[in-house]
Amino acid sequence: MKSRGFTLIEMLVTVSLVAILASVIVPITQMSIQRVKEQELKRDLREIRSAIDAYKEAGDNGRIYRTADSTAYPESLQTLVNGVVDVKDPKGRKIYFMRRIPIDPMAESSTVSPELTWGLRAYRSEPDNPQAGDDVYDVHSLSGRLGLNGRPYKEW
Repeated sequence: MKSRGFTLIEMLVTVSLVAILASVIVPITQMSIQRVKEQELKRDLREIRSAIDAYKEAGDNGRIYRTADSTAYPESLQTLVNGVVDVKDPKGRKIYFMRRIPIDPMAESSTVSPELTWGLRAYRSEPDNPQAGDDVYDVHSLSGRLGLNGRPYKEW
């Protein structure tokens, strides 16, 4: 009577082949996940920066009330979502610049408010040392990690 099971050598060869395949697939999967998060970060930065620029343009066109000493940039990211009254609209309707504030995909915690996941730069802040202030001139990621391109996410 002939046995129909695996021999120890066949089992070891099979297990080692599976281990080799897993050691190749895991890094590739992790890299593709990171690439997707980086694409999301680029899209979110573009969306927020476009909204900031649209707010500034509306202010320059006289559609948003501002004082003489104002920089014409929003006071917070939430202002872009809450909207501002269009002073040129006879009915006093609001202008909205974003539907919601996206969460920084590189943020360590997703339990905090989306606005708190972004680093803010005020208009009067230096470009090489961005600091928050009275307005929002630009945003950046708070992550200290490096991207696949070798640049830190906070410099994107």
